[in-house]
Amino acid sequence: MKLDRLIYDPASLVNFYEDGFAALGALCERTWHDRLEIVAEGGAAKLWNADGALHEVELAFAPADARAARDAVREVFPGCPLTFRLAETLRPSPLPLERVALAGEARAHAPDPAVAEKLWRAQFPDTTQWRLSAPFKGDFHFSLVALARCEIQAIDQHWSLHRVAVSLPGGEPDDSLAREFSFAQADPEMAAGAAWPEPEPARWQAILRSALAADLAAELAAVRARQENYLRRELDRIEEYFATYEQELSARAARSASQSAKVKTADRLAAAKAEHARRRADQVARHEIRVHPRLEALLLVAEPAWRGSLKVERAHVARSVAALFVPRARRWFV
Repeated sequence: MKLDRLIYDPASLVNFYEDGFAALGALCERTWHDRLEIVAEGGAAKLWNADGALHEVELAFAPADARAARDAVREVFPGCPLTFRLAETLRPSPLPLERVALAGEARAHAPDPAVAEKLWRAQFPDTTQWRLSAPFKGDFHFSLVALARCEIQAIDQHWSLHRVAVSLPGGEPDDSLAREFSFAQADPEMAAGAAWPEPEPARWQAILRSALAADLAAELAAVRARQENYLRRELDRIEEYFATYEQELSARAARSASQSAKVKTADRLAAAKAEHARRRADQVARHEIRVHPRLEALLLVAEPAWRGSLKVERAHVARSVAALFVPRARRWFV
């Protein structure tokens, strides 16, 4: 899910800068309600100086409705590059994989087989027969939740923050977990009893990339439509220019009886065709869309589930299936 942007608030941003630079070892002092003096060296100073030399600056935090031109070196404003650099510097590298277990119902009990069958048939409509061959057993269902900051580079630059959740091991998107994760309650005692899966960085990366691409699809469709309109306009302009130019050269060659003039015209036509192709390729490259996702947090989530041994017939094929029923999602995972 795409998270709403925070409203630009200078007071909150001053606190973020003060805490962030203090964590990096810089000295910070509030000189006014909207001003922060910073003395930085080493890692903190690299936000201004590549060599980390001592740097002193008083930052002014512009009000949200300011219209005057901004100074990116000494002012903080909406979209300020320094804010992005500070956030990236504070981000731990390599990114840690954190673990949390979600609390279940206070008096958890196995689902009613009739309800479980109804939910199974709704999820797998091709089921003709369904039978629980063994009682439900308590178990854990694991998911991967990621917070990703995405930069879309196009004619206009777009920034967005997304929270995606996928089920393990299959990688099915879990939109309800991504939506409701802020309201979830952790249970440290339950975390101790979970048999956590081993990390699979390469496979998890592919799963998260696919989930993030699906989450960005609507936004990218609008950006792509705008880019195509811009590109079509530029290509039409180039086509019109070179068509007129080549037509003029051909007309000149037809009117001239000189052989040398005809040779020069042919050379110019060849050069014009090469330039025409170069201009087209240049415009296509300029209108490319590049997406740069950056993971900000990665969380392995365990939640209570019920494991059932089922005998089902789907598409006229009988099979025995071990499946997990997740009460929170009211969904089966095979």
